[in-house]
Amino acid sequence: MRSSSSSNAALSVVEIIRKGVLPKPPEVPAALREAASAALRMTLREPRPEGFPLLFSSDMRLLEPAVAFLHEHAIQRACTPETLRTYTEILYDWFDSLEQSGIAWDAVDVSDLVAYRDRMLKQPSAHTGSAFSPRTINHRVRGVLRFYVWAVRNGWLRSSVLTAHAADFPLARRAWGHHRRHYWQRVERSAFVLRQFENLPRPLTSDQARELLATLQAPYDLMARWQLYTGLRGDELLRLSVQDALGRDARKGRSDAPYRSIDVVRKGRKPGYVIASRSLLEETACYIAHERTGWTRRAARKRGRAQRAELFVNRRGLPVRKNTYQHAVQRAGAACGFRATPHLLRATFGCWMLARLERLVKQGEDINPLLIVKILMGHEHIDTTDRYLRAIAIDIHVLSHVLDTLLTERALT
Repeated sequence: MRSSSSSNAALSVVEIIRKGVLPKPPEVPAALREAASAALRMTLREPRPEGFPLLFSSDMRLLEPAVAFLHEHAIQRACTPETLRTYTEILYDWFDSLEQSGIAWDAVDVSDLVAYRDRMLKQPSAHTGSAFSPRTINHRVRGVLRFYVWAVRNGWLRSSVLTAHAADFPLARRAWGHHRRHYWQRVERSAFVLRQFENLPRPLTSDQARELLATLQAPYDLMARWQLYTGLRGDELLRLSVQDALGRDARKGRSDAPYRSIDVVRKGRKPGYVIASRSLLEETACYIAHERTGWTRRAARKRGRAQRAELFVNRRGLPVRKNTYQHAVQRAGAACGFRATPHLLRATFGCWMLARLERLVKQGEDINPLLIVKILMGHEHIDTTDRYLRAIAIDIHVLSHVLDTLLTERALT
């Protein structure tokens, strides 16, 4: 693939058009009314829902294999909206790069995929303006390989040279023996994957967390507090409803229990739960009674919007969007002088909880800290939780070394 210039990379050639509602006959020209009536009478076995992404080329040709791939994963496999969005972004970027370079998708060879990978190494993201991380690059390349394996398997291609290398590039995490290994530990066997090292979380300190919460405005300060106190993911946080926060016994008055368990839907539609403290629930009830009620009533009065079930809404009475919350946390962190993201708030909960549970173990409590945090954070594998334990161990080791060095220098002077 010929690498596009930075100016061309910012231009979108492939376009995503969301599927809308079919027009009614009176809404189209007279010559098309018969066709519009026939379209409304058509019965589809697996209709694509409204808002489903449709990819078109620069000359408005439907990219049928890409749409069929998304259809299978969204409709037949019932993938989550986040998974569909990820696949859409990968295919959009891949077909857009091919069209800018003048290469047909069914004539791609190994050098084209390598050039696509190298282009992401040299050019920043047109969306964020920052450089692509090795994790993002490997994720996109892995998605392209998965698409070509699917195309050959479903008859869209007779063969593809990329499928011969797909076995060298792990398409998913697998387990060998008794130990689970990540795909970046087999980089020697891959023709496309970059060297990728596991990043350990760097949790916020207590002072940084307090400063961040004081900088954030409502409702983002309460959302950040929920992540710090419960370890919820961003998507799980946005799915909370008012009923989840108030509980089933809200009409009976305030409960004196120190905490309450709240059922949530985890990543991949797995059931799970989090433990919310009474102080957090009381603060949330106050937010519902004042800010949320005022915003939703004003939206209903001015714009005629109905009441929403989502717990967190903005000042216009609409549910808080994921990107809006992320940008709010990032801006607040920058104003405080440190880096902050919603995922970092979740990681901070994991590290804080592990540190406290480790102290209980040293005091003689018969508990398994890793297993407890794994359940509370909804991790599928214990290896993911182990990253937080290693981060704590490194922090403790570094602090001990610094203190020993300072004491030694004071003794020498």
